[in-house]
Amino acid sequence: MILTALIAAAGLVGVWLLLAAVRRLRARRVLSAVTGGLSGAALLLGAALAAVIGIGLQGYRRLTAEQPAAQLRFTALGPRDFDALLTYPDGHHDPFELRGDEWQVDARVITWRPLATLLGFDTAYRLERISGRYTRVEDERTLPRTVYALHGAGAVDLWELLRRYRDRLPWIDARYGSAAYLPMADGASYAISVSPSGLVARPLNQAAREAVSGWR
Repeated sequence: MILTALIAAAGLVGVWLLLAAVRRLRARRVLSAVTGGLSGAALLLGAALAAVIGIGLQGYRRLTAEQPAAQLRFTALGPRDFDALLTYPDGHHDPFELRGDEWQVDARVITWRPLATLLGFDTAYRLERISGRYTRVEDERTLPRTVYALHGAGAVDLWELLRRYRDRLPWIDARYGSAAYLPMADGASYAISVSPSGLVARPLNQAAREAVSGWR
């Protein structure tokens, strides 16, 4: 709400300054018109950029402390072949077929500098993909791989925007990828949580604990 109010206020002030600059230009007060026009344009540009970032953040979830991101449950379909059910905190779930010895979930995390945090930019994350992986590198190179996106295409690709204009956006503290992976096993269930330092995965039941204890 604070961010929205600041964007609206900056936009209104920017428009007012531009209109005032036009009036000064008609009165032949050129220097004052140029100064006011540049100030108005800068405010409008800043408001537009903040609005674009806000739209891009709609695909991300706010993060202030470690919180649940999803749960995973596996059912064996065959050797190194599993049905994976990914359940989100809101109850929505997606099924996937994963091949391999282990599962992996990837996420993107964005953190902000203190001033941006005061304006409402909390640490944000987005689950990116889920995939099956093999323990042996040779198998990873030669056997079938399975990977799925966990998000749809948004109107604004915030990650690409931040990558392209990072040097011009001093509010960003860091942006990084994070991944968690553990072994797949029949009946195993895992909890995936996310913290400002990245993804964390923990076994939820005995089948998962046994799979992790015997993991090599």
